Amino acid sequence: MEKDNNFLGTEPVGKLLFRLAIPTIAAQLINMLYNIVDRIYIGHMPVEGDLALTGVGVCMPIILFVSAFASLVSAGGAPRASIFMGKGDTASAEKTMGSCFTLQLFVSLAITAALLALHRPLLLAFGASDNTIGYAAAYMQVYAMGTAFVQLTLGMNAYITAQGYARTGMLTVLIGAVCNIILDPIFIFLLHMGVRGAALATILSQGVSCVWVVCFLAGKNSLLRLKKDTLPIRWKLVGPCVALGIAPFIMQSSESVISVCFNASLLRYGGDLAVGSMTILTSVMQFAMMPLQGLSQGAQPIISYNYGAKNAARVKAIFRLLLTVSMIYSTALWASIMLFPRLFAGIFTPDPTLLDFAGRALRIYCGAMFLFGIQVACQMTFMSLGNAAASVTVAVVRKFVLLLPLIYLMPHLMADKTTAVYTAEPVADVVAVTFTAILFFFQFKKVLRDI
Repeated sequence: MEKDNNFLGTEPVGKLLFRLAIPTIAAQLINMLYNIVDRIYIGHMPVEGDLALTGVGVCMPIILFVSAFASLVSAGGAPRASIFMGKGDTASAEKTMGSCFTLQLFVSLAITAALLALHRPLLLAFGASDNTIGYAAAYMQVYAMGTAFVQLTLGMNAYITAQGYARTGMLTVLIGAVCNIILDPIFIFLLHMGVRGAALATILSQGVSCVWVVCFLAGKNSLLRLKKDTLPIRWKLVGPCVALGIAPFIMQSSESVISVCFNASLLRYGGDLAVGSMTILTSVMQFAMMPLQGLSQGAQPIISYNYGAKNAARVKAIFRLLLTVSMIYSTALWASIMLFPRLFAGIFTPDPTLLDFAGRALRIYCGAMFLFGIQVACQMTFMSLGNAAASVTVAVVRKFVLLLPLIYLMPHLMADKTTAVYTAEPVADVVAVTFTAILFFFQFKKVLRDI
C-alpha cells in the first residue's frame, strides 16, 4: 500500500473500488462472526439452546445501540478526514481523528456505567420473558464490561479504511474473529460457562482488535497518526463529524428501537417462537447484507477524497459503478433467500419447529431486499459527500416515519397478525427506497454542479 493517498484520485475507478471493497467486504463478513458464531454455538447448546438463543437475541437491540455510538462519533469523522486529505490538509485530518478518539473513549465509559446499572430493566422492556431473562441478563452483564473495546475498535477502524488501508482494516476484524471462534467453544462448552462464556469470548476478542487498531494508528505505517497533540477535543472539527454521524447513528440505534417493537409485537401475537424466529431473521439479514455494506464502505474514501479534490467526473463514475454492483448483488441475494429460506435459517438452529417457522417468515421479511442496492449506494454517497441533512432525512424516513408505525398498523390490516408484523419490513422498504432515489437524484445533480 502506498504511503500517500494520491492513488485515490488517479487509479482507474473500477480497479480501485474492488481493490478497496474486497477487503472491506471480507471485514464486514468477519465482523459479523462475533455475534453469529455466538448464536450458532448457543443455539446448539444441549437442552436449553433454543431459550438461550432467544435470550441472547433480546440483547441485540442493546448491542446495536452500543455500536451506533461508534458511528455517531467516527462514521461521520472518517469521511471528513478523507475530504481533508483530498484537499491536502493532513493536519486537520489528524486532529479530526484524534478528537474523535478522545470523545469515543468518554462515550464508552458513560455507556458502560449505564449498562451495568440498567441492563435488566432494559432487557425486560426489549422483549425478554420470564423464560429468557436469565440468559439475556447473564450475557449482557459480561458484554457491558467490554464496551470501550467495541467502541474504539469499530470507531477507529473507520479511519484506517478512510486512508485506503482496506487490508489493514480487514485484519482488525480478522484477528478478533479468529480469537472469538477459538474462545467460544472453550468458554461455552469446555468451561461450562454457557451464555456468559459467549459474551466473555466476544469482549476479549474485541480487546485484541482494539489494541491492534490503536497501535497501527499510532505507528509509522499510518498516513494519519494518532499523536498526543491531536487528542484534545476540538469542537470546531468534531461538531461537523457528529452532525454527519447522526445518520448512521439513527440507522443503527433505530435498529435497537425497531427490534424492541418487533419483539414486543411478536411476543404478543406469536410468543417465544416468533421472537426466536426474529433473532434468526435479523441474523440472516445482517450476515447477508454485509457484503453490500462492505462494498459501499470501500467506495467511501474514493468518493470523499475526489469530492475534496473537486474531481466531479470521478465522483460520478464511482457512484455509477457502486450502484450497478450493489443492485446486482442485492437482487441475487433476494432470489437466493426466496428459493432456499430453510437453508439460511438452518445455519442458526437445528430445531425443526423453529426452522419451519423461520423459513416461512424469512421470505416475507426479506421480500423487498432486491431494492437494497439502491438504498445503500445512495445513502453511503450522501455520507461520503458530507451531506448530513440528506443522510439524516433518509434514515429518519425509513425507520421512524415508515417502519415503526407499520409494525403496529399492519396487524390491524391482515388476518394473520404474526405474519403482518413481519410484512411491515418489505412495505417500509419499498416506500423508503423510492423516496431515497428521488431525493438523491436532485441532490447529486446539485453536488456535481457545485464541484
